[in-house]
Amino acid sequence: MRITVPAADTVLDPDSVDLFDPALYATGDPHAVWHVLRARSPVHKQTLPDGRSFWSVTRYRDVNDVLRDHTRFTSSKGTLLSILGSPDPAGGKMMAASDPPVHTAIREPLMKVMSHRALIDRQPQIRRIVHRTLLGQLLDGGVWDVATAAADFPMAFTGTLMGLPERDWPRLTRLTTMAIAPTDSEFQEGSGHATLVAAHHELFDYFSRFVRRHRGGDDDLVGYLCAMDANGRKLRHDEIVYNCYSLLLGANVTTPHAIASSVLALIEHPAEYRRLLADPTLVATAVEEGLRWSSPANHFMRYAVRDLKLHGTQIRAGDALVTWLGSANRDEDVFADPYRFDVGRRPNRHVAFGFGPHYCIGAPLAKIALNLLFEEIVRIVEHFEIAGPVEHLESNFVAGIKRLPLTARLRDGGEELLRDAVQEGMSVR
Repeated sequence: MRITVPAADTVLDPDSVDLFDPALYATGDPHAVWHVLRARSPVHKQTLPDGRSFWSVTRYRDVNDVLRDHTRFTSSKGTLLSILGSPDPAGGKMMAASDPPVHTAIREPLMKVMSHRALIDRQPQIRRIVHRTLLGQLLDGGVWDVATAAADFPMAFTGTLMGLPERDWPRLTRLTTMAIAPTDSEFQEGSGHATLVAAHHELFDYFSRFVRRHRGGDDDLVGYLCAMDANGRKLRHDEIVYNCYSLLLGANVTTPHAIASSVLALIEHPAEYRRLLADPTLVATAVEEGLRWSSPANHFMRYAVRDLKLHGTQIRAGDALVTWLGSANRDEDVFADPYRFDVGRRPNRHVAFGFGPHYCIGAPLAKIALNLLFEEIVRIVEHFEIAGPVEHLESNFVAGIKRLPLTARLRDGGEELLRDAVQEGMSVR
């Protein structure tokens, strides 16, 4: 998704804009739309040609209000626009599509193995993956498509964490993108609807067969799901399958786009990259700014449990509300100069990973991986330069970049450092 700075005097009729249309996020300018909606219609209703409708929630505090309160806004009827108006078969089974107590029963034991403390020992492994899967491609001195390379990055550690065979990783990576961008020509297999159905069918079938073959235990995340105690009971087969799908999807379709968008931001704001080179201790805040800037998970949806008012707007029971995270992360009332990329931004209470009880369970792993990657980039790369057209993903759920060709000039001694790191990583693979 293009990241623009809307003009202060932007003129736009909110009723003329289709925020449902995936093409808007590939070739249009949603930031201009959100800018106007925050100012003029922060809770705005859109009705589709087939009669389905949803409320767009664009201000930071309203987004947080919707995401944190399951007693007024439920997750169990569907959380993505792709199934607007249809019952979610994962409702009450998948952690992301459940409310307490089901959500709590699954999340609490999973947090024991997904917390920062539980994952921190994986840093050496992830650093090796950084060198082998991503940065090692810089050694040939040619054009490096960071978006394409980043697409394979999370599977290298999430696939290992889940215990999935490496031979399956490329197809699983493609299937997860098909599931969130079924109308993108690069990932379409048939019509958009047929692509979505086929991707879901293949992914659920894959995990169903994988779980049936799995012996359980806690050697990997799938085994942990099979064996864990969820409030006094074991998860059913369908619950395990749905949650395997959710964990894989969450990792594969967000982290790569945070990487590509952050690198693009550093190219477009060279003074900020020079700040990082001069002070590598800023990497952690730069990663947080990259997450705010990119907001790779573009929206989350909820349904109103009862009649209520939000920001003075009457909402009826059963109405769908779509919280636009990219808009919340540009809210002028919360973020000073929100359209400025600032690697030292503090405070930075972004909602790139959501908010409240459904705050992304994979956030600690994603942050560890992103911090390690950008630590190595700053250590090795002096300068990036775009080497071809930037192409954006056609998806209303993921704000993504699918092509970002660039060249890199390495720092003095950077090539030797990188070559040694890649060789070391290959030797312990």
